[in-house]
Amino acid sequence: MVSVNRAEIAVVGGGILGLAHAYVLARRGRKVVLFERAAEARGASVRNFGMIWPIGQPAGEMHALALRSREIWMEMLDAAGLPSLRTGSLHVAHRDDEAAVLREFAEIGPQAGYTCQWLNREEVLQRSAAIQPKELRGGLASPLEITVDPRKILAELPQHLQSIGVELRFGVAVRSLDLPVIETARERWQVDAAIVCSGDDFETLYPDVLAASGLTRCKLQMMRTAPQPKGWQLGPALAAGLTLRFYKSFQICSTLGTLRERVGREMPEYDRWAIHVLVSQTADGAITLGDSHEYGASPDVFDKPEIDELILREAATFLQLPDMRIAQRWNGTYALHPKKPFLEAEPAPGVRIVTAAGGSGMTLSFGLAERTAKRF
Repeated sequence: MVSVNRAEIAVVGGGILGLAHAYVLARRGRKVVLFERAAEARGASVRNFGMIWPIGQPAGEMHALALRSREIWMEMLDAAGLPSLRTGSLHVAHRDDEAAVLREFAEIGPQAGYTCQWLNREEVLQRSAAIQPKELRGGLASPLEITVDPRKILAELPQHLQSIGVELRFGVAVRSLDLPVIETARERWQVDAAIVCSGDDFETLYPDVLAASGLTRCKLQMMRTAPQPKGWQLGPALAAGLTLRFYKSFQICSTLGTLRERVGREMPEYDRWAIHVLVSQTADGAITLGDSHEYGASPDVFDKPEIDELILREAATFLQLPDMRIAQRWNGTYALHPKKPFLEAEPAPGVRIVTAAGGSGMTLSFGLAERTAKRF
C-alpha cells in the first residue's frame, strides 16, 4: 500500500543546494519534504574544499549573491552548532607577475565591492606559518572567506533541518514528478511546488530539458593529508598564482594577461588540466589540496597520477606543512553551464530546477536558495 503524505514544497536532491533550499524555505515557515536517492550525500558537495569563497566571484550580481549566501551560511552554522573556520583567505605571490595582479586587485577591488588589502612579505608570514618564505613577494588578504568541513556539514545539517520541521527522505528516489503528485517506490506525496537540485544527474528528472540546456560535467582530482600534528592551524585558506587565472573576479585586472601568457608558455601541462592549487583545513586538522578540471559529458572515471603530481609540485612552491604526507585521494564531478554561473529552469508549472553552480556550489548555495524561495 502506497501511503499519501502532504507538504507545501518538495526539494529533490540532498547535496548542499538541496539542503540550502530546504533550510531557507523551512525558516520561512514552509512545510518542506526533501528527497535524496542515496542514503547520504556522496557527490560533489562532500568532495570539495568546503570554501565559502566570495572573493572568487565576479564583481556585481554574482559577488553580491555570494556575500548574501555567506550571511545565511553564518546564520545556519550558528543555529545548527556546526563548526567553521572564519579565518578569511590569503592569495600569495612568489613571482613578479603574480604580485602585479594582486597589487592591482588590491587597488581596484575595493571600488568593485571587495574587502581586501595587499600585504608585504613580512605581513604575509605573520598571517600564516604555512607559506614558503623563499621568493615570497607578498599577498592579498580578505577577511570574508569561511571554511567548513563539507563531509561534516553534509552529514550533520540534515539533523538540524529535521529539528526545524523538514521531512527527510534519504535513500528514497523520486520516480515520478507530476504536480501535485510526487511518487517514490513506497510513498506518494501531494505538494504545491517542487525544486529540483539534481547535481550532475541529467538523466532522471526532466532529461530533455537538461539535455537541451547545454549542461556539461567537470571532474576534479583532490587530496587530503592526515590531521596535522599538535593542533597545527593553517590560518587563512590559501591560494596562489595559478588561481588568479581561474576565478573570474581577477579578470578586472589589466595585468592578468601577462601572467596567463607566462603560465601557458612555461607550464602548458597546468593549462592542459586547468590546474590551480587551493588549500583548506578540515575540522579535524587535515589539509585538503587540489585541484584539476577535466570537462566533458563523460569525464574519465579513472584518476591520472600525473595530475596529482602536478598539484603537489605547485603546492611545494608556496606551501609548507608539518606533515605533507597524503592520506586520501579522490575525484569529484559537478555540473556546470558553459556560459551561465548556474542553471535555473521551469520545466513545468510549479517546478523549478536549480543546479549547476559549477565549482561555486558551496559559495552560492544559500544565496541561490533565498533567490528561489522568493518565487514561492
